Amino acid sequence: MSAAQGAVGGRKATVDMTNGSIVRHIIMFAIPLFAGNLFQMFYNMVDTWVVGNFVSDAAFSAVGTTGTVTNLMIGFFTGFSTGSGIVISQFFGAGNNDRVRASVHTAAALTLILSAAFTVLGLLLLPLFIWMLNMPGNVAAEANTYLLIWMLGISGLMIYNMCAAIMRAVGDSRRPFIYLVVSALTNIVLDLVFVLVLGMGVAGVSLATVIAQFLSAILAVIHLLRTESVVKIVPKELKLDMPLLQRIARISFPTALQMAITSISNMFVHSYINAFGEFAMGGYTAYTKIDHLLILPMQSIGLAVSTFVGQNVGKGEYKRANLGAHVAFALSLGSTLLFMTPVLLFPEFLVRIFNSNPEIIRYGSMFLTSITPYYLFWTVNQSYAGALRGSGKTLVAMLIMLFSFVVFRQIYLFIVTNFFSADILTVVSAFPIGWILAAVLSLVYFFAVGLKPKQKKTEDKTEEISA
Repeated sequence: MSAAQGAVGGRKATVDMTNGSIVRHIIMFAIPLFAGNLFQMFYNMVDTWVVGNFVSDAAFSAVGTTGTVTNLMIGFFTGFSTGSGIVISQFFGAGNNDRVRASVHTAAALTLILSAAFTVLGLLLLPLFIWMLNMPGNVAAEANTYLLIWMLGISGLMIYNMCAAIMRAVGDSRRPFIYLVVSALTNIVLDLVFVLVLGMGVAGVSLATVIAQFLSAILAVIHLLRTESVVKIVPKELKLDMPLLQRIARISFPTALQMAITSISNMFVHSYINAFGEFAMGGYTAYTKIDHLLILPMQSIGLAVSTFVGQNVGKGEYKRANLGAHVAFALSLGSTLLFMTPVLLFPEFLVRIFNSNPEIIRYGSMFLTSITPYYLFWTVNQSYAGALRGSGKTLVAMLIMLFSFVVFRQIYLFIVTNFFSADILTVVSAFPIGWILAAVLSLVYFFAVGLKPKQKKTEDKTEEISA
């Protein structure tokens, strides 16, 4: 049986992307990712809608502001799951099933260890996170409640993300989508029960999210335990293969560090926004929910091209991998333009879905109309950075992101807030300016260097070492 032919229930559990239509592979892989993330975003929107309409404005602002903290924890681990997926996809593309299986078990063992570590670390750092966000007292209390419950349940999210990364690495994005749909529907029902029926407020919203995340993790684990494909997990084989762990870490750590540091930088940006008061925080919360919808197409295509490039680089198909990056950019640009249009035409209507306070609507609409056009630059970064990660060049992608999203943004914010009379639009302009810079740097590197890695001789074979 070839690497691309494992089947479960009569359906392919893996997809070989090294042959056939590039456009079709990327679109067919991205659609389940998009749909799954859309469902996930939808139940996050329901969280916000329930809190904004049935709890309080303070709770609404708190749930939105905590996103920077949850993204910090999620982002760091997502870097490891992404790196594991890249390693698996490269071995899969090369047809090396033994190394695929060893990589899967190493990734699974690593997830169990990191789940425990992240739970403890998150609880210990919770007071620091609340302090860093510079929130008013009533908002801070609600945020603390939400985050405490969320931190206790973070392992469900981490286990699902790693299982999903393993499945996607071999071309299976359908099952992670199904599990997300089940999780999303569960979260919506529990939100309504915990908040509207039981009156649990912010605690109910957070608890509903944690339960839904554990459900998706359980479903994903059951599949990997029962599948007959090359990514089947056998509990007694769970162990850390140190050479593979080093390879995963070499690819994962730059992405994990980039996501974590970017999230910390975003926390500082939020602290600047929070200084403008509760209504500005509420408006920004509503904006971020619509922002999540806008970035879904480019993120899904970026993940798809990472897997596509990973498999093709594993097989040595560098020309096809480069072409895949260009196709991903064209698809990302077109889909983002489509999604941007209603946002620019009906900003007030969209904000009003989440909160009816006139001041929150004013702030949210202002953010949407001012920032949305610049998402076109972000499509460049998502597509080409995704391709670089798929080829193993995560260090390059990390350096570009860190310089653009962290170093440059913090310098910009320091200057405009200390030497100029900065209004809130000047502050939030830190986001699109960073996207523009990252787009330029990503394009320059991609066209100057490309995806093909350097070669380094090992004892028994030539190993590809990514720059």
